[in-house]
Amino acid sequence: MTGILRALAPTAADAASAGRICPIDYNYPTAVFARPPDFAAETLYVVGGLYGNLAALTAVDTLAAAERVRPTIVFNGDFHWFDAEPDWFDAIEQGVAPHRALRGNVETEIARADDIGAGCGCAYPDHVGEDIVRRSNEILAQLRASASPVARARQRALPMHLVAQIGSVRVGIVHGDACALAGWRFAQDYLDDPKRQHWLSDIGSAAQIDVFASTHTCLAALRDFAWPAGRLTVINNGAAGMPNFSGTRFGVITRIACSPSPCPPLYGLQRDGVHIDALALDYDQRAFLGRFLARWPQGSPAHASYYRRIVEGPDYTLAQARAAAP
Repeated sequence: MTGILRALAPTAADAASAGRICPIDYNYPTAVFARPPDFAAETLYVVGGLYGNLAALTAVDTLAAAERVRPTIVFNGDFHWFDAEPDWFDAIEQGVAPHRALRGNVETEIARADDIGAGCGCAYPDHVGEDIVRRSNEILAQLRASASPVARARQRALPMHLVAQIGSVRVGIVHGDACALAGWRFAQDYLDDPKRQHWLSDIGSAAQIDVFASTHTCLAALRDFAWPAGRLTVINNGAAGMPNFSGTRFGVITRIACSPSPCPPLYGLQRDGVHIDALALDYDQRAFLGRFLARWPQGSPAHASYYRRIVEGPDYTLAQARAAAP
């Protein structure tokens, strides 16, 4: 990808762009967050990248049950992915339905009445190989075929962002970043690149947001910046439904709350009396892997792209996720 994102109008695109471009209707101005909160909560769970993992969905409920105050749970997109079977897809829909949700690129492209050529809608950057992009487009096509018209209409109606008030902290909940549903500017490498941080220095004040909670990039990160314009915290949970770190088999969710977590966080920080933490999501790996392999055996696009990560974790460490902001 050249620059930040290649934009595409919501009309047909050439096949070579599918999975790379960012549709224009994914974009929103940063100032959209400068509004009254959509809700307030004492404890917030942000669950991004569930990827159709029913075992992870159960694990979220287990964590929530241990809280002193029942948390507000927000699924901030890509809760569908591997669940490319009607019954499996519907089970994820039923599990997410009682909670607040955003649409990620997966839900947005499933919900479109017409295929505009965006593929999976991931807006993959240049360093992601063509084979991965092609396979993601194939997964999305199979997933779309599993969604009923009712489910597609429900996903079409989901928002792209929410604002939450947690104690004294205003939280912007997004799928991608502060400007686009499939934006990559809350990825670990972007957050750590001094050449790109001029954008970050401005968004907190423009959005009137203290903390952005994101996912999309599939790798977790927490960064806390002190800019002349004010402090900005960014926490990206990576993936709730897949391992985030080498040699592990748990997902990650974000917890933002007025009280400490009842279980030890992987890493976190406090600001203005609010706890901002990454929690391990210890789901039933055997159950998830069994269902994954039944639907996506060797030779399938999802197996080629994800099997190794599911069993070994990505080439990414906990230290990279929690590194101090420059």
